[in-house]
Amino acid sequence: MNARYVWKTRRGVIAVALTSVALFAAGCGAEEKPSENKPTSTSAAPRQGASATQPQQEAEEPAEVLALLRGQKGLELAINSAERDAGGFITVKGRLRNTSDSVSAIPAQTSGDETEVVKHGTSLGGATFVDSVGKKRYYVLRDTDGRPLTTIGLDSLGPGKSTAVFMQFPAPPASTTEVSFQLPTFEPATLKLS
Repeated sequence: MNARYVWKTRRGVIAVALTSVALFAAGCGAEEKPSENKPTSTSAAPRQGASATQPQQEAEEPAEVLALLRGQKGLELAINSAERDAGGFITVKGRLRNTSDSVSAIPAQTSGDETEVVKHGTSLGGATFVDSVGKKRYYVLRDTDGRPLTTIGLDSLGPGKSTAVFMQFPAPPASTTEVSFQLPTFEPATLKLS
Protein backbone atom coordinates (compact mmCIF):
# COMPACT_ATOMS: atom_id res chain seq x y z
CA MET A 1 0.00 0.00 0.00
CA ASN A 2 1.46 3.33 -0.90
CA ALA A 3 1.39 6.48 1.26
CA ARG A 4 -0.57 8.48 -1.30
CA TYR A 5 -3.52 6.01 -1.17
CA VAL A 6 -3.57 6.01 2.65
CA TRP A 7 -3.52 9.83 2.76
CA LYS A 8 -6.47 10.12 0.31
CA THR A 9 -8.47 7.59 2.31
CA ARG A 10 -7.83 9.42 5.58
CA ARG A 11 -8.75 12.76 4.01
CA GLY A 12 -12.05 11.26 2.78
CA VAL A 13 -12.88 9.81 6.20
CA ILE A 14 -12.10 13.15 7.89
CA ALA A 15 -14.27 15.01 5.37
CA VAL A 16 -17.21 12.66 5.95
CA ALA A 17 -16.83 12.98 9.73
CA LEU A 18 -16.71 16.80 9.59
CA THR A 19 -19.73 16.90 7.30
CA SER A 20 -21.66 14.63 9.70
CA VAL A 21 -20.77 16.81 12.67
CA ALA A 22 -21.78 19.97 10.79
CA LEU A 23 -25.14 18.47 9.76
CA PHE A 24 -25.78 17.24 13.30
CA ALA A 25 -25.00 20.67 14.78
CA ALA A 26 -27.23 22.38 12.23
CA GLY A 27 -30.04 19.94 12.91
CA CYS A 28 -29.87 20.43 16.68
CA GLY A 29 -30.29 24.18 16.55
CA ALA A 30 -32.73 24.37 13.66
CA GLU A 31 -35.90 24.56 15.78
CA GLU A 32 -34.68 26.88 18.53
CA LYS A 33 -36.82 29.76 17.26
CA PRO A 34 -40.53 29.02 16.74
CA SER A 35 -41.73 29.39 13.21
CA GLU A 36 -44.21 32.17 12.53
CA ASN A 37 -46.48 29.68 10.75
CA LYS A 38 -46.69 27.30 13.72
CA PRO A 39 -49.33 27.91 16.41
CA THR A 40 -47.74 28.68 19.74
CA SER A 41 -48.56 26.67 22.82
CA THR A 42 -50.24 29.67 24.46
CA SER A 43 -52.81 29.94 21.69
CA ALA A 44 -53.71 26.24 21.98
CA ALA A 45 -53.96 26.23 25.78
CA PRO A 46 -57.26 28.13 26.13
CA ARG A 47 -59.01 25.75 23.77
CA GLN A 48 -57.78 22.73 25.72
CA GLY A 49 -58.68 24.36 29.03
CA ALA A 50 -62.18 25.22 27.86
CA SER A 51 -62.89 21.70 26.68
CA ALA A 52 -61.39 20.21 29.84
CA THR A 53 -63.55 22.46 32.03
CA GLN A 54 -66.80 21.55 30.29
CA PRO A 55 -66.76 17.77 31.02
CA GLN A 56 -65.58 18.44 34.58
CA GLN A 57 -68.60 20.65 35.25
CA GLU A 58 -70.89 17.99 33.82
CA ALA A 59 -69.23 15.37 36.04
CA GLU A 60 -69.85 17.54 39.11
CA GLU A 61 -73.56 17.88 38.38
CA PRO A 62 -74.87 14.43 37.42
CA ALA A 63 -78.47 14.21 36.30
CA GLU A 64 -79.60 11.58 38.81
CA VAL A 65 -79.04 11.18 42.56
CA LEU A 66 -80.07 7.74 43.82
CA ALA A 67 -79.40 8.55 47.47
CA LEU A 68 -78.10 11.45 49.54
CA LEU A 69 -76.33 10.70 52.82
CA ARG A 70 -75.61 13.50 55.26
CA GLY A 71 -72.59 13.27 57.51
CA GLN A 72 -70.79 15.37 60.10
CA LYS A 73 -69.62 18.96 59.64
CA GLY A 74 -71.45 19.59 56.38
CA LEU A 75 -70.26 16.50 54.50
CA GLU A 76 -72.71 14.91 52.04
CA LEU A 77 -72.37 11.83 49.88
CA ALA A 78 -74.54 11.85 46.76
CA ILE A 79 -74.74 8.40 45.16
CA ASN A 80 -75.29 8.66 41.41
CA SER A 81 -75.07 5.03 40.29
CA ALA A 82 -75.03 1.51 41.68
CA GLU A 83 -74.49 -0.83 38.75
CA ARG A 84 -74.00 -4.56 38.59
CA ASP A 85 -71.30 -5.76 36.25
CA ALA A 86 -70.66 -9.12 34.62
CA GLY A 87 -67.99 -10.10 37.15
CA GLY A 88 -70.48 -10.35 40.02
CA PHE A 89 -69.71 -6.95 41.52
CA ILE A 90 -71.60 -3.74 42.17
CA THR A 91 -69.80 -0.46 41.61
CA VAL A 92 -71.20 2.53 43.44
CA LYS A 93 -70.20 5.98 42.15
CA GLY A 94 -70.96 9.37 43.60
CA ARG A 95 -69.63 12.69 44.88
CA LEU A 96 -68.47 13.56 48.37
CA ARG A 97 -69.22 17.24 48.97
CA ASN A 98 -68.49 19.75 51.72
CA THR A 99 -71.54 22.00 52.08
CA SER A 100 -70.13 23.99 55.03
CA ASP A 101 -68.26 27.30 55.05
CA SER A 102 -65.06 25.79 56.46
CA VAL A 103 -62.67 22.96 55.68
CA SER A 104 -64.07 19.57 56.72
CA ALA A 105 -61.78 16.69 57.56
CA ILE A 106 -62.95 13.29 56.31
CA PRO A 107 -63.61 11.26 59.49
CA ALA A 108 -61.21 8.36 60.01
CA GLN A 109 -64.22 6.14 60.83
CA THR A 110 -65.23 6.10 57.14
CA SER A 111 -62.29 3.72 56.58
CA GLY A 112 -63.81 1.17 58.94
CA ASP A 113 -61.87 -0.56 61.69
CA GLU A 114 -60.11 -3.41 59.87
CA THR A 115 -56.35 -3.16 60.36
CA GLU A 116 -55.54 -4.10 56.75
CA VAL A 117 -57.81 -1.36 55.38
CA VAL A 118 -56.86 1.35 57.88
CA LYS A 119 -53.13 1.03 57.15
CA HIS A 120 -53.76 2.25 53.57
CA GLY A 121 -55.05 5.66 54.68
CA THR A 122 -58.43 7.33 54.88
CA SER A 123 -60.93 5.79 52.48
CA LEU A 124 -64.56 4.75 52.24
CA GLY A 125 -63.60 1.17 53.16
CA GLY A 126 -66.10 1.11 56.04
CA ALA A 127 -69.10 1.30 53.70
CA THR A 128 -71.54 -1.64 53.69
CA PHE A 129 -74.69 -2.87 51.98
CA VAL A 130 -77.33 -4.48 54.15
CA ASP A 131 -79.72 -6.83 52.37
CA SER A 132 -82.60 -7.08 54.86
CA VAL A 133 -84.49 -9.68 52.78
CA GLY A 134 -81.47 -11.99 52.40
CA LYS A 135 -80.26 -11.05 55.90
CA LYS A 136 -76.70 -10.35 54.73
CA ARG A 137 -74.20 -7.54 55.06
CA TYR A 138 -71.80 -6.86 52.17
CA TYR A 139 -68.47 -5.10 52.76
CA VAL A 140 -66.30 -3.13 50.32
CA LEU A 141 -64.05 -5.54 48.42
CA ARG A 142 -60.30 -5.65 49.14
CA ASP A 143 -57.40 -6.50 46.86
CA THR A 144 -54.74 -9.06 47.76
CA ASP A 145 -52.73 -6.42 49.65
CA GLY A 146 -55.72 -5.46 51.80
CA ARG A 147 -56.42 -2.15 50.00
CA PRO A 148 -60.14 -1.44 49.75
CA LEU A 149 -61.56 -1.18 46.24
CA THR A 150 -62.74 2.35 46.87
CA THR A 151 -61.46 5.89 46.70
CA ILE A 152 -58.47 6.17 49.03
CA GLY A 153 -56.30 9.03 50.23
CA LEU A 154 -59.22 11.18 51.34
CA ASP A 155 -58.05 13.85 53.74
CA SER A 156 -60.25 16.93 53.79
CA LEU A 157 -62.48 19.03 51.57
CA GLY A 158 -62.46 22.81 51.38
CA PRO A 159 -65.66 24.83 51.70
CA GLY A 160 -68.02 24.08 48.81
CA LYS A 161 -65.59 21.57 47.25
CA SER A 162 -66.42 18.05 46.12
CA THR A 163 -64.63 14.97 44.84
CA ALA A 164 -65.74 11.95 42.83
CA VAL A 165 -65.74 8.67 44.78
CA PHE A 166 -66.40 5.02 44.06
CA MET A 167 -66.80 1.77 46.02
CA GLN A 168 -67.00 -1.81 44.81
CA PHE A 169 -68.99 -4.53 46.57
CA PRO A 170 -69.79 -8.17 45.90
CA ALA A 171 -73.19 -8.29 44.22
CA PRO A 172 -76.17 -9.61 46.18
CA PRO A 173 -78.42 -12.11 44.37
CA ALA A 174 -80.20 -10.76 41.28
CA SER A 175 -83.50 -10.94 43.18
CA THR A 176 -82.22 -8.25 45.59
CA THR A 177 -83.11 -4.90 44.08
CA GLU A 178 -82.85 -2.71 47.17
CA VAL A 179 -80.28 -2.47 49.97
CA SER A 180 -79.54 -0.17 52.88
CA PHE A 181 -76.27 1.66 52.19
CA GLN A 182 -74.30 2.53 55.30
CA LEU A 183 -71.12 4.55 55.78
CA PRO A 184 -69.77 5.29 59.28
CA THR A 185 -70.57 8.84 60.50
CA PHE A 186 -73.20 9.23 57.73
CA GLU A 187 -76.92 8.53 58.00
CA PRO A 188 -77.99 5.35 56.17
CA ALA A 189 -79.96 5.44 52.93
CA THR A 190 -81.97 3.01 50.85
CA LEU A 191 -80.33 2.30 47.52
CA LYS A 192 -81.98 0.74 44.46
CA LEU A 193 -79.63 -1.50 42.49
CA SER A 194 -79.67 -1.50 38.68
